[in-house]
Amino acid sequence: MSEGTDPERDGARSARVSAAIALFTPSERERILALRRGLHAHPELSWQERGTQTRLVAALAHEGVTDVRVIADTGLVATIPGTRPGAPVIALRGDIDALPITEETGLPFASNTPGVMHACGHDMHATWAVAAGILLRKHPAEGEVRLILQPAEEVGEGATKVLESGALGGVRAIFGAHVDWRFTVGEVVATAGPLAASTDTFEITFHGRGGHGARPHDTIDPVVGLGAFIMEVQTLVSRRLDPGLPGVVTVGVVQAGIASNVIPERARCAGTIRATTPEARTLLCDGVRTLADGVAATHGLRAEVTLSEGTPPLVNTVQASAWAQTAARTVLGGEALKMLATANMGGEDFAFYTERMEGCFMRVGTWSEGRDRSGVHTPRFDPDEDALFVAAAVLAECARVASAAVRP
Repeated sequence: MSEGTDPERDGARSARVSAAIALFTPSERERILALRRGLHAHPELSWQERGTQTRLVAALAHEGVTDVRVIADTGLVATIPGTRPGAPVIALRGDIDALPITEETGLPFASNTPGVMHACGHDMHATWAVAAGILLRKHPAEGEVRLILQPAEEVGEGATKVLESGALGGVRAIFGAHVDWRFTVGEVVATAGPLAASTDTFEITFHGRGGHGARPHDTIDPVVGLGAFIMEVQTLVSRRLDPGLPGVVTVGVVQAGIASNVIPERARCAGTIRATTPEARTLLCDGVRTLADGVAATHGLRAEVTLSEGTPPLVNTVQASAWAQTAARTVLGGEALKMLATANMGGEDFAFYTERMEGCFMRVGTWSEGRDRSGVHTPRFDPDEDALFVAAAVLAECARVASAAVRP
C-alpha cells in the first residue's frame, strides 16, 4: 500500500465516480469519449474554431439537440427545453479553444495539428457540456437550459462576445467548470468568493537622453530609471496591498539598448498585474502608473505608461455556489467537495459572466493513481476521461437545482 492511501476512502470515491458514469448508457459513453478524442486530435486556436464548431453541432444533433445557433462567430448556443413554463433559465458553459503548444503525451488521439494542443482541457470542457445536455434531455430541469460553447477563452475575449450576442439574455444563473490535476477524479471545488485573478497588463517606456557609456553625466539614463522601477514595483504588493489578499506584479519583458558602450534613449518593460478583488485590482493598476511617473520624475525621465485591461477577478456568487454545492452533494456526496489550498492567480474570462449574473465556476478533479502529474499548459497534460462523466452529471444537476430554487 502506498503511503497515505486509504482503501475505504478510495473505494468510496470510486463508487461515486462509477455512479456518475452509470447515468449514461454504454452507447452514450462511447459517443462522449469519441467526441472528446476527436476534439483533442483536431485542436484549434482562439477565433479559429470552425472545425470544432462543426463537430459540436454534429454531436448535439446526434443526441437530439437541434435548437442550436452560432454565436460569437465560432461559438454555439444550444437550448434544451425545461418542464415548467416561466421557470428560471440556466446556462452551462464549456470553452472550446486550444493553445499554441506542441503535444508530447503520445496518446493515440494526440493532436494532428503541429504546434497546437488542448493543453488546458477545453476539449474536456466542451465535451462535458454536451454530455450534460444528454442528461438534461433525459431528465430536464424545470427551466430552459442553454449550453454555451464559447470560443477564445485563452485570449480572454470569448465571454464578452457571447454577452454581446444576447445568448445569455434572461439567464438567471450560469455554471461552468475547469479540469484540475491537483484533485482526484470525483472531487469538486465549488466555493463562493474569489476563484481566479484579474489579468491586466502594463507596458512602460522610460524616455531619457542617450549618449556615450563612458560619459554618463552627459546623459539622462533610462536604464537606471527602469531598474529602479522594477525593484520598487514589488512594494505595491509587499507594502500597499492588504497582506490578507493575494496579488502579483510581474515584469516579464525588459528591453534597453543594443551596444555595451551606449546609454540608450529609452528603456522599456512590460508585465502582468493579478488581483482577486476589484479593489485590489484598482490599487495595483493605479499603483503601477503612479510609481512609474514618480520614478521618472526622480530620475529626470518621462514615463509613457500603457495599461491594458484583461479579464476581471472571477468571484463566484454566494447563491450560485450554494446551488453548485447542493448539486455536487447530490451527485457525488458531501466528501467530494474540496477547497483550494491556495489562491489561483490564473485568469478566466468566465469572470465576465459572474459580473452580470449569479454564477459559479467549479474545479473538477482529473487526476487518478498512476497518471502523469503534469498540469495544464504543459505538453504532457493528460486528464482522466472519467472526469467527463463526473462534471457532466454535476453541471446537469446544477441546472436542475438552480431552476427549481427560484419561483415566482
